[in-house]
Amino acid sequence: MLPQEVILKKRAGQALAPEEIRYFVEGLTSGAVSEGQVAALAMAVYFQGMTLPERVVLTEAMRDSGEVLKWDLPGPVADKHSTGGVGDNVSLMLAPALAACGVYVPMISGRGLGHTGGTLDKLASIPGYDVAPGPEALERVVREVGCAVIGQTAEIAPADKRFYGIRDVTGTVESLDLITASILSKKLAAGLDALVLDVKCGSGAFMATREEAEALARSLVGVANGAGCTTSALITDMDEPLATACGNALEVANAVRFLTGAEVDPRLWDVTVALGGELLALSGIAANAEDGEARISRVFENGRAAETFARMVSALGGPNDFVESFSLHLEDAPIVLDIPPPAEGIVQAVNGRALGNAVVELGGGRRKPEDMIDPAVGLSDCAPIGAVVDGDFPLARVHARSHDDARRAAERVIAAYTVGEGAPEVPDAILGRIGPRDVTGDA
Repeated sequence: MLPQEVILKKRAGQALAPEEIRYFVEGLTSGAVSEGQVAALAMAVYFQGMTLPERVVLTEAMRDSGEVLKWDLPGPVADKHSTGGVGDNVSLMLAPALAACGVYVPMISGRGLGHTGGTLDKLASIPGYDVAPGPEALERVVREVGCAVIGQTAEIAPADKRFYGIRDVTGTVESLDLITASILSKKLAAGLDALVLDVKCGSGAFMATREEAEALARSLVGVANGAGCTTSALITDMDEPLATACGNALEVANAVRFLTGAEVDPRLWDVTVALGGELLALSGIAANAEDGEARISRVFENGRAAETFARMVSALGGPNDFVESFSLHLEDAPIVLDIPPPAEGIVQAVNGRALGNAVVELGGGRRKPEDMIDPAVGLSDCAPIGAVVDGDFPLARVHARSHDDARRAAERVIAAYTVGEGAPEVPDAILGRIGPRDVTGDA
């Protein structure tokens, strides 16, 4: 079999046979297929697309290019994936809550991408927390605590790493088929029984429209179930930050306050509980999503989720008293300033992407892959849509390294907010659901 024949077949719009896809992925992993050939196939897929069976085979082949974790545990193994947003710290609360309900959660997460924050960058702001502990430590912590949130190792889906690097410089990142295989090859390598997807749409999401988000959700749900992992997706709103904090240490602090009940952002609660309820139902722990939501709510309210989070942090090298004394362990920015609105009024709209970019410019995200993250900077107390803002109630609070940085961030924040008169329509946090039965045929 020749790589160029596979490329020509896809360029002509024909469906590839399973053995052709597996051959190409094997060559991608071993280096037998050149970068030019990988780029050519990626471009052919970008323009011609793939059928659902093709996507399933591609995902499974990329998953099987490295280590696939196998578990022998007394409960189901499950995980959640978000397509990325601003102020999205759901994983920090959801993983321990699921573990407190009897689900084992080996959550392999990523760094920040573009204007969106990364779960690993947030956890790295906790002193001592090991985001790359290796497979043995991952298995030990998941078995003993019930959950571990860590980064991808070199052994997990190595074909995806090479494929993504080539797509990144050839203008083919946006391919729905290749996005699907990239996301799921890493997730399914964790040996999951069930998966729930948080597919976001709006100004702060990669998928700006609901139609785009639903198309991605259908592809992900169809492929994951085709690969043997019971999966559903929730379509959620990202037209404003999910939490009122945007920035790494600030989002960790927000998560601890959520877990302890000291301060709970309503939209963040709705999304976290809905995802948890859905996954408990998929895992067979709950009778249905409503029963699952009640169980998730209960472990937040009785403190078991907070206790599990504390154990996870300690088991992965963080402080033993982190939940009780998080403010002493997390780094603070030296400059903290309120950002007043240009005029009194009610928040009508928020540009989530602009707020995310403001955090990146403060140093809380990366312009280049090799950039170092400043864990302390960001935004807190971000006013949601429908909030009244004036001299006493600012748009947000900026945490910066210098007054100049704070001033520039404030300008970005003011430009991101639309303030006016009258009560705006506040979008629901949960916009829709796509389950296994909703995806049939060529999703």
